Amino acid sequence: MFEGSLVAIVTPFKNGQVDERAFRDLLQFHIENGTNGIVPCGTTGESATLTNEEHHQVISIAVEMCKDKIPVLAGTGSNATREAIELTQFAQKAGADGALLITPYYNKPSQQGLYEHFMAVARETDLPIILYNVPGRTSVNMLPETVARLHKDQKNIVGIKEASGSLGQISEVIDQCGDDFTLLSGDDGLLWPILAVGGKGVISVSANLVPEKMALMCARAAHHDVDGAQALHYELMVLNDAMFIETNPVPVKTALALMGKISDELRAPLAHMSEDHVEQLKTILKQYALI
Repeated sequence: MFEGSLVAIVTPFKNGQVDERAFRDLLQFHIENGTNGIVPCGTTGESATLTNEEHHQVISIAVEMCKDKIPVLAGTGSNATREAIELTQFAQKAGADGALLITPYYNKPSQQGLYEHFMAVARETDLPIILYNVPGRTSVNMLPETVARLHKDQKNIVGIKEASGSLGQISEVIDQCGDDFTLLSGDDGLLWPILAVGGKGVISVSANLVPEKMALMCARAAHHDVDGAQALHYELMVLNDAMFIETNPVPVKTALALMGKISDELRAPLAHMSEDHVEQLKTILKQYALI
């Protein structure tokens, strides 16, 4: 179910509130342009600064819009196990197709702590669970042995979004977990290499802007079109890099605002991009005919 290009969708704001109209328009844009799944309330969706009520609101809208069209993988992770359970249970009740759970951040659990955290959440839901490993954000790296142990011990732990940046570690996860486990790239710039070693898709930032191209790269790889997938990798390289000239999701939200899709509003403590970076971003968006 969770293969191909899934978008780590932004949460649009207007006057400090979730902009429901803009969010619905974004969802429709993805439904119509080839995105294979929606991931609301991830890091790109500013999950860290959403209230629980907003979390519920965003997930519910995504499920309503995408029902019977494309799957919704709801971000329900937390650095508190009890809160992660509550958010995941809400996502199940709301009708999400799966849950994406980040490794607990800041408190830096051991590998055994990570194992116990994810097992506790998985036991309290019937949803398929995709783990999320992003050491650069969380300061903890979930090792392949821990991932394999979780997959072996809990049947609804079915995949991982891997953003360690290490192709060696990613290859170990794929090797240890087997073909019934789904590894998704958490780095747009590494998508093609990850697909080449056995990854099955991506949870993408750049797909917010070019959904059809990210989906096409995944489709080409799945059909063993090596040259075609590689060509898209190089075509998108500058855009992928531009999404991280400042902290994600600042560049992608700025780009969407320049494209006229959302208001240019971030939630504190995120700040607007510097003028130099905005001009740099405008140049790149023009290169890709996005503005």
